[in-house]
Parts: sequence; C-alpha cells; structure tokens
Amino acid sequence: MAIYHFDASVISRSKGRSATAASAYRAAERVRDLRTGEVHDYTRKDGVLHTEILAPEHAPDWARDRSSLWNAVEAVERRKDAQVSREVRVALPSELTPEQNRDLVRGFVQAQFVARGMVADIALHAPGREGDQRNHHAHIMLTTREIGPEGFGAKNRDWNAKELLVDWRSSWADHVNHTLERCNVHERVDHRTLEAQREEALERAYAAERNGDERVHVAEMARAVALDRPPLPDVGARGWSMMRRGIATPASDRWQEVREIGLQVREVAREFQTQAREWLERALDRVQERAAALGLTRAPETALERLQAARASRGAEERPQNALERLQAAREGRGEDRSVEIARNVESAGQDLTEQDRERAKVLERERMLERERGIEREGRGV
Repeated sequence: MAIYHFDASVISRSKGRSATAASAYRAAERVRDLRTGEVHDYTRKDGVLHTEILAPEHAPDWARDRSSLWNAVEAVERRKDAQVSREVRVALPSELTPEQNRDLVRGFVQAQFVARGMVADIALHAPGREGDQRNHHAHIMLTTREIGPEGFGAKNRDWNAKELLVDWRSSWADHVNHTLERCNVHERVDHRTLEAQREEALERAYAAERNGDERVHVAEMARAVALDRPPLPDVGARGWSMMRRGIATPASDRWQEVREIGLQVREVAREFQTQAREWLERALDRVQERAAALGLTRAPETALERLQAARASRGAEERPQNALERLQAAREGRGEDRSVEIARNVESAGQDLTEQDRERAKVLERERMLERERGIEREGRGV
C-alpha cells in the first residue's frame, strides 16, 4: 500500500554535521572536504538506486558536480553554527518501478525547489536488507543560498517559511497521486493528519448509509477503522542509525510499539471489511432470490427499486408513496413525458430530489387538489 511520508530538516554545523559528509553518504560516493581535509568515503554502501543533481539553468557547471557543489557550500559559510543544507526525505510508492519513482521525484524537485532557485542533490534508496521491503525512499539535499552564474549569493529566508513547508507537503501528495493515476495504480496518499482523514471517512460512511449505498458505507467504515491509530513518532537520523545496528533506544522502542499498534489496527480493519462484505453479499443474494420470485428480470439495485420490490412482495397497493413517485404520477397525468426522464436521472444518480423538483411536486399537488375541488363543485351545480 502506498504510504505518505514527507520530512524536512536542516543539516547544521552546530550538530557536528557537514554537507560534504551528508552528500557522500546519501550518494554512496567519495567526497573530500576541502575545508577540513577530511575524506568521506561511502563507496561500499549498498542500496543507492539513482543519484543526480538538478540546478537552475543559469547556475555554473560546477554546481552539477557533487564534490564541487558541496565544497562551495561549505566554503561560503563562515559561522561555526551555519546551516549548510536543507534535507527533504520522502517515501516512494512501492507499486511504482524505479524509473517511475525517479521521474516522480525529478518532476517534484524541478517544480518546487529548482524553479525557486535552489540546487537539489537527489538520491533514491532501496529498502534495507532488514525491515519493511516496501520502504523505497528518496533523500533530497537542497542549498540554502540563491545561486547565480558567478556562484552563491545571499541566503533566501523566504525558503524557511512554515507556509512554504505546508505547500511542499501538499504538493508532494499531489505529485504522487498524479503519478499513481497515470501508471494505473489504484492506491492514493494523503498528506493530512490521520485524525482529519478518519473524520472524512466517517462523514462519507454516514452519507453513504443515508443514501442506501451499503458498499461505500462498509468501505469507508473500514477505512475509518484503519486510520484510528497513533502516528509513527520521529526517531531522528541518529536513532535510525542505531536501530540499523541493533541498538535499542527509548525513541526506537516507542516507534516499534506504535508500528505494532498500526499493524494490529490494519488487521482489524481488514477483518471488519471482509466480514461486512460477506454479510452484504449474502443480503444481496437474498434480494436477488426475492426478485426472481417476483418475476423481475434483474435484482433491484437502487433504493427506489428495493422499496418497490418490498411493496410488491407484501401485496401493497400500487400507488405513489414518495416525492419522486408523486412527481412522476402527477406529470404523467398532465401528459408531461419529461417526468420519466427526470425520475430516471434522479434514480440513476442514487440521490434524492433536488429542492427545485420538490417545489414542483408541491405545486403539482396543489394544482391537482384544486382541479379535484373544481370538479366536485361542478358536480354539485349539475354542470
């Protein structure tokens, strides 16, 4: 199942980190830091599927070379607590091929980061040998300064705005869903909180129940159950590194507990949906049997058809019972063929009458009552 994950953080010297070391590790390359003389060699690292650097068209050629790019970043920053890079980590849909995920990340980065003037260093990683094999993900390292033909200029503080981060999160979900749709994958992701998604699922379930759509009701209730779980806590880069080495920490233990809760909740949701689907299929089978006993050519599918089938099975009088039937009967009595078309349109949409049609039905009812009263009056006068 495609999952949504978008996380942004800052690589800062105050935490003992450098852009050269981070880029070398994510790309599984060898990068020498000219500022410190330290060599960061991660060429033996496995699992890196694709790397590339995307830069604005006006950027100098050296900005597309990993070692030159991040050494230039380190050189331009003077402060000992300087923020040398921003990093974005995203989960990639396991349903897509490596090439499709590459194009997905490339399109998102170009639209959201490079178009704003940043240089982006991309690394697509495969799942680790241990753990969830669907954990395809990408690391995107971003420069914090604007770049021109001559090199880096001032830092752009607008890139730190919270509103921009919110927009990036939403845009990533849009890019993922558009790619999934284009690749004929049914799954979708959602950047909103689990609570917001659950409330929406419940609203859709209750609306489907009111409209008599049992299948949608069951599906949305199962979705609401699956979303009724706590979000996974943030472990941090150091915590993940320790987890991979088999070292437990309070943060990693909490992450494992919450993950287990999520797996159990999803299993409950699957069981609920399976049992509800089986019940619904048995109920529809009974409806089809009743329809066959009544001599219908097909089982009633809409709420109106089920109501008519139930009345026929009880031997109920064939007379208009609801607003739709009253409107149809009144219009047929007046020779208005359009009533049949309106009734079919409303029925096929599985919706109640619009407010306009209800008002028309009331008007027609009043006209029919007045016509009946005039007929009685004429009979009394012997006309």
